[in-house]
Amino acid sequence: MATIIVVTFGDQYADYLWVCIAGLGVAAFGGLIFLLQRHAVRRGDRSAQRGL
Repeated sequence: MATIIVVTFGDQYADYLWVCIAGLGVAAFGGLIFLLQRHAVRRGDRSAQRGL
């Protein structure tokens, strides 16, 4: 959401663009780990986290 606002308003918030892009990257990485853990639970891996 913040990235859309920064891109929409352009120069006024240009300093925050890279922070927003980094936030999207961190969120994507966290989502990937979450999906990998869910897949591991469904496979029955012993090292997978339970309750996801």
